[in-house]
Amino acid sequence: MDLTEQDRRILTLLQTDSRISNQELAERAGMSASACWRRVRLLEEEGVIAAYPAVLNAEKAGLSFSAIVHVTLMRHEANPVSAFISRIVERPEVLDCFATTGEADYYLRIVCRDKEAYNAFLEDFLFRLPGIAHVRTNLVLKDIKLSTKLPL
Repeated sequence: MDLTEQDRRILTLLQTDSRISNQELAERAGMSASACWRRVRLLEEEGVIAAYPAVLNAEKAGLSFSAIVHVTLMRHEANPVSAFISRIVERPEVLDCFATTGEADYYLRIVCRDKEAYNAFLEDFLFRLPGIAHVRTNLVLKDIKLSTKLPL
């Protein structure tokens, strides 16, 4: 789907406040309410708008531990990689998982309650996965920029 300039305005507004009323969204996007509603529905149907999540403050939700975990696998055969991925996507502590080039095969962004919860994640889960060669953790000391907004 090719995005129009109006689509980009709608999406930018929704990324800032997904609870905005259709009437206000239409006014800010410079279009009629009915045209705006149709456009939003099309963007949803085409999968451009995937969901309308609430963005939470991790600290206030009691999740004060954050880390970037570098994972290197022993082999890059299909079965161990598929098993790793299927297990990782099930874990709620893993907010992001990226397959990358460079030093590590995967980078995980982990958020949990505290260092004890993180240690349990490592000992009871990650270290028990088959095919893991190396795990390195970088603790997040301060969040400088956290964003879910795409640069439209």
